[in-house]
Amino acid sequence: SSAVLEAIENVIQGVLESLAQKKAPVLTLANRTDWRNIEFKDSVGLQMIPRCTTKQIRSDCPHSAKRFALMLKILSMIYKMVQSNTYATKRDIYYSDTLLFGSQSVVDQIINDISCMLKIPRRSLHVLSTTKGFVAGNLSYTEEDGTKVNCTCSATVFTVPSNVQGIKNLTSHAKFMLIVEKDATFQRLLDDDFFSKVSPCIMITGRGIPDLNTRLLVRKLWDSFQIPIFTLMDADPHGVEIMCIYKYGSVSMSFEAHHLTVPSIKWLGLLPSDLKRLNIRKDALIPFTKQDQNKLASIQKRPYIAYQPLWKKELEIMAASKLKAEIQVLTSLSSDYLSRVYLPNKLQFGGWL
Repeated sequence: SSAVLEAIENVIQGVLESLAQKKAPVLTLANRTDWRNIEFKDSVGLQMIPRCTTKQIRSDCPHSAKRFALMLKILSMIYKMVQSNTYATKRDIYYSDTLLFGSQSVVDQIINDISCMLKIPRRSLHVLSTTKGFVAGNLSYTEEDGTKVNCTCSATVFTVPSNVQGIKNLTSHAKFMLIVEKDATFQRLLDDDFFSKVSPCIMITGRGIPDLNTRLLVRKLWDSFQIPIFTLMDADPHGVEIMCIYKYGSVSMSFEAHHLTVPSIKWLGLLPSDLKRLNIRKDALIPFTKQDQNKLASIQKRPYIAYQPLWKKELEIMAASKLKAEIQVLTSLSSDYLSRVYLPNKLQFGGWL
């Protein structure tokens, strides 16, 4: 915490020194969304290069003056929380002055900018993000406040903890971990009692694009148990994108890649090649939109695809067919095909990439 306080004090000192010299204060931070600032490293994923291009938030420019003021406001709130060892969610910060901030997304972006500027992980700033992910299966742990969570003894879904860093006493006999893209598929696998039928496993869903806590938990479980991690996604560009976020990280959070990515994650399904192999009817597939085509083209150009020749082939199959499929398409074969046939066969015979 003293490092966080010192980092904030240095920023404020810079502002005061500029004012003393009658200069307009400026906040300088790395340009988080520029691919030129990103390098791909097989063992980490997407990470920010040490000397990257920066952008300035100026106090004397009408375009950025408000953002400058909001960054100082949130810096002061973080400073007080770290001093008093209290925590707030991003939502709490927004609701402390909705008129001033204008929208939740403004607060979210500023907190990420501050984390990047100070080079301090977001959870060390005492800002918690609200969690949307779920976890179930063969896992028990103790939360920071002492609450014991046991996912093993029931088909109950547990929300991913909002302070992943604080959980301890993790125990599991799971043989593997399954990351499921969507809530509906996750619930279906729970209803079919999948995680105890095949072999003990841990199931996680970020319910679409994963939030920070879900990604932190996946990483923490990998660090704790070193068991294989598989992903179950829709056979579409959006599903591939989500899988890449878990495995290699995202451009906007590349400055935190070391805490968030798990490059050993495997693509279990739904593979574009599975659709032909299982004779899925054409009329059960969905034609690409222009947006799908653009998203797939952008994924194919990413640096990590060159390191994954088998993925590359699957993306080429998808691009050639211009068709996508949701995991639910397997119900056209039989209502429980996913949990009774598809997943057990894949896991037994090594049908992953």
